[in-house]
Amino acid sequence: MSYAFDPELAAFARTLPRASMADLRQAREAHDAQVAQLPRPVPSVPLDIRDTTVPGPPGAPDVPVRVYAPAERALGLPGVVYLHGGGFTMGSLDFAHAESLNIAAEVGAVVVSVDYRLAPEHPFPAGIDDCYAALEWTADRADELGIDPGRLAVAGQSSGAGFSAAVALLARDRGGPQLCFQYLGIPLLDDRLTTPSSRTFTDTPATNRPSLEYAWDYYLGPGRRGTADVSPYAAPARAEDLSGLPPAYIYVCEFDPLRDEGLIHGQRLIQAGVPTELHHFPGTFHGSTMFADAGISRRMTAESLDALRRGLHAAGRP
Repeated sequence: MSYAFDPELAAFARTLPRASMADLRQAREAHDAQVAQLPRPVPSVPLDIRDTTVPGPPGAPDVPVRVYAPAERALGLPGVVYLHGGGFTMGSLDFAHAESLNIAAEVGAVVVSVDYRLAPEHPFPAGIDDCYAALEWTADRADELGIDPGRLAVAGQSSGAGFSAAVALLARDRGGPQLCFQYLGIPLLDDRLTTPSSRTFTDTPATNRPSLEYAWDYYLGPGRRGTADVSPYAAPARAEDLSGLPPAYIYVCEFDPLRDEGLIHGQRLIQAGVPTELHHFPGTFHGSTMFADAGISRRMTAESLDALRRGLHAAGRP
């Protein structure tokens, strides 16, 4: 199919291979090569960055995390648990580095980036259990980290946004850490793949329907995608009750198979009484913000950071 991409993005879109996860080893190698070529960002303010581990779920290994904090800071900054994307099967602390660094510097927050276990070697619930363990660790050590416990958020892109939505559900249902905000960028939420966008966009760059089918099968296990017994903590679109969740910011891209599930989730949050800001960016595709030279990419990034800044600073202390 041909797509009416934003003119500045169209040239970039032509250079991208149409995503395939049929050969996961090859897909991971291509992903890692792409990450290695990313420019090393320079933060606008000095940051302290350190790698550590947090206790994993019972019987599981410790979870690697990377902590970013403004070097010159007062106590009681907002905190963000950041969950990287990668279709449940790829991604790393290095993949999330630029986004985590940008949030810490531009929002003025302590960011805990989580290196959760990946599928298919570690299918559901391994990844979400690691993410929730990292949230509990961050909340328990808020004073040590310099975080105001009243201003703690989850954030992520793509499958990381799906994890963030699931962590928000778990925190509510388990009476866990109180979250003030959830940032869901191009979220991956629904294994059923029945929306118009998930049916239509079979050859879009970066992500398309076939790649999503593989991603869900790797994460849930063969034969489970679309069946009745999939947990809402795996696919948050299946949650029947969205009330009592933290305020949300969701953005979606026009030519992305995930577009409609993000829009639907935002509408359902609004209907459940959750303060929600929902943005649809025309002419864009999944992950197009990586092409920062495009004007719409700059606007998407600026608006996302502003929403996160407002959500974090509206809670707790001003």
